[in-house]
Amino acid sequence: MASPEPVRSTPTAPVIVASVSTGQPLPTPTASSRISRRAGSIAPSATLAVDARAKALKAAGRPVIGFGAGEPDFATPQHIVEAAAAACREPRFHRYTPAAGLPELREAIAAATQRNSGLVCTAGDVLVTNGGKQAVYEAMAVLLDPGDEVLLPAPYWTTYPEAIRLAGGVPVEVITDESTGYLASVDQLAAYVTPRTKMLLFCSPSNPTGAVYPPDQVAEIGRWALEQGLWVVTDEIYEHLVYGDAQHISMPVAIPDLAQKCVVVNGVAKTYAMTGWRVGWMIAPADVITAATNLHSHSTSNVANVSQAAALAALNGGLDDVVRMRSAFDRRRQLMVSMLREIPGVACPEPQGAFYAYPCVRTLLGRELRGRTPSTSAELAALILDEVEVAAVPGEAFGTDGYLRLSYALGDDDLVEGVTRIQGLLTELG
Repeated sequence: MASPEPVRSTPTAPVIVASVSTGQPLPTPTASSRISRRAGSIAPSATLAVDARAKALKAAGRPVIGFGAGEPDFATPQHIVEAAAAACREPRFHRYTPAAGLPELREAIAAATQRNSGLVCTAGDVLVTNGGKQAVYEAMAVLLDPGDEVLLPAPYWTTYPEAIRLAGGVPVEVITDESTGYLASVDQLAAYVTPRTKMLLFCSPSNPTGAVYPPDQVAEIGRWALEQGLWVVTDEIYEHLVYGDAQHISMPVAIPDLAQKCVVVNGVAKTYAMTGWRVGWMIAPADVITAATNLHSHSTSNVANVSQAAALAALNGGLDDVVRMRSAFDRRRQLMVSMLREIPGVACPEPQGAFYAYPCVRTLLGRELRGRTPSTSAELAALILDEVEVAAVPGEAFGTDGYLRLSYALGDDDLVEGVTRIQGLLTELG
């Protein structure tokens, strides 16, 4: 795929955000605004907003099926829940604990990281955070200065550009599409490098596309980043959710010399069905961990001790439950993709990781459907919700119009019913 012309933004350019519920632009903060420009320019989380709207409609008695939330439908494994219950009865967990995390959890994270990915690290290289989301933000906050540019392959997770902007950085989008399986090449990345480029934000397996970079491509990108002198923040929260012949490899494992300029983000949320427990972590060089811990100590102190105890049980409890959940995700993945591909005009690469499908619906835009003519994927998603009561997240939330993200981390019956409704509606366009 030919690389598009780089599009530059500046740290002072106004950022236009839109209401997820209405799709209308929100006003840019002004000098007289009660809200700071920094906070007022942040877009709301589209995935959480879509999920909230779907749940609200359900609560009102509507038969809504939600494909919006990126969380497993399984309950947290029982041995993890029991460990949390036991922690509630321990007086030491009723008090403050070290800001960087419980020492035993940091040790377990280091051990599990080496066991699972081959990345050798110590407890001192680990900071426990309130979910992977906080790890991403804190990495940006301690590494970026105002005006620093971050290469951001798109489609991207909705939080990435906001975390970059909050830290004063400038997200530089590198657009990929279904023709390459949503994988960015070194040539594409290189086309966007300027003297202000400081970092590459990398995610494999990917949210929202489910793309998994092959090991040789991870190594090629890592080697290039090292030669460029770039920092790499690599989000590996879906490392255990890969399917078929796909292989996950951690970039600092593929390119060991990169480890001193690399931050690895991970957590228990997706692997162990623990999205609500809010435990993530970053693994980074000592100076980065020290700076991030200082920031962490002033923002949240320690992560909730009961949640940390639950995470410790998860990491020490093996992967049997993970294997069971992954098998279900794999079955649903194949089913969803096969059903989406039956819709005329929809192109859907088979996701190799995570639990999302990211079909291209571009050819369906601009065509009348039930008295409406959606010209964007946001308008199409709104039409689908209104007409057949199925909630999907539009591609605009991830930096690419003309797509929808559908999570297959929901029950089989709901998956079939939801996609069948979409099929029936969109087939009318054929």
